[in-house]
Amino acid sequence: MARYASRHPSYLPENFYNLKADLPELPPPPLNPATREPLRPEELEPVFPRGFIQQEITRQKFVPIPDEVLEVYSRFRPTPLIQASALRKYLDTPARIFYKYEGVGPTGSHKTNTALMQAYLARQEGVETLTTETGAGQWGSALAYACSQCGLKARVFMVRSSYRQKPGRRILIQLFGGEVLESPGPATAAGRRFYQENPDHPGSLGMAISEAVEAAVSQPGTKYSLGSVLDAVLLHQSVIGLEAIKQCQELGIEPEIIIGCVGGGSNFAGLSFPFIGQNLTVKNGIKFLAVEPEACPSLTRGQLQYEHGDTAGLTPLLFMHNLGRDFVPPPIHAGGLRYHGMAPLVSHLVRMGLVEARAYPQKQVFTAAEIFFKTEGLLPAPESAHAVAAAIEEALEAKKTNRPVNILFNLSGHGFFDINAYDPKNGNA
Repeated sequence: MARYASRHPSYLPENFYNLKADLPELPPPPLNPATREPLRPEELEPVFPRGFIQQEITRQKFVPIPDEVLEVYSRFRPTPLIQASALRKYLDTPARIFYKYEGVGPTGSHKTNTALMQAYLARQEGVETLTTETGAGQWGSALAYACSQCGLKARVFMVRSSYRQKPGRRILIQLFGGEVLESPGPATAAGRRFYQENPDHPGSLGMAISEAVEAAVSQPGTKYSLGSVLDAVLLHQSVIGLEAIKQCQELGIEPEIIIGCVGGGSNFAGLSFPFIGQNLTVKNGIKFLAVEPEACPSLTRGQLQYEHGDTAGLTPLLFMHNLGRDFVPPPIHAGGLRYHGMAPLVSHLVRMGLVEARAYPQKQVFTAAEIFFKTEGLLPAPESAHAVAAAIEEALEAKKTNRPVNILFNLSGHGFFDINAYDPKNGNA
């Protein structure tokens, strides 16, 4: 069997796939925090472009990808699907391990898929600036790139612990012309409260979201852009799974276990949702694993209830697994997974029993990343390393029963800008 599936241009989808069209029931709707009534689409217009709102609420099964966005996608998509043959040999397992590698994109992660679409929709409506938050910096750099392609300005509120741990991501954002601010900080009322209490506050994605939303609604020509959690973002990421389905067919394999790391849920959803859609009709028995850090275990230890998506309570109430908007996770190195909530659709699938959630300690995750790097020659982003750890665990389970299972995971980004996270001095050795 070939180690790589081909990257034939025909594998690039012309439409996004919307799982909501195939679900027998949808999760409870977002609520207006003032009235606690279901949110009306027009109530989101001060924050998001109207085109994005329409994609958030649509139940259309296939949503066309604009030609202009497809042209930019075609510079790096389809991304490769690779058999981890060296890892398999190292583990001495009958399992075959495959990964969809999103690190070949212009900013090294899957985040560019939705960033380009959101920047395009904003420009269509005359928006001049997009504000956003970023944890580890993958999303902030992706949006800065997308804005540079669409002639927009990007203003990024970066969680302070990551801002200081990951200068490479900050530099990348600035190279694309984006503005980067430490969060929480004095630029907004939402950030000022925490900043005045502690100028070295490590921050959280919830705090950074509050700052970005406040900046968007208070400045003309400005809208907000979110890199995960919302239905439209998960819709855009479906290009990953749609490509993977065709690539698996080319290799003649049927995945039996599909894995992704989860913080907000977008890269896991991007790979898994098209397969879950098939699973709902064909009943092919695929096991889906969503893997999170023990330090921020929203799926495995959080409550499934309504909660704000941000710390200051500026956003609508979302029905999701969460740890509470005031939860401040420790400054783990998988900064992109330091979020108090989970995508409502991912939460819904866990509740339905279609997805299994797991949480891993940081040391196990970094050990898995080191094994993968030494065998496959790619350094995973610390977030993606959670999926690597699960794939190794499943492969070793298959070894116990001598079962030749097919495992597919999403390597959602490379770790070259996160190299400091792997320094033994940080306690990960």
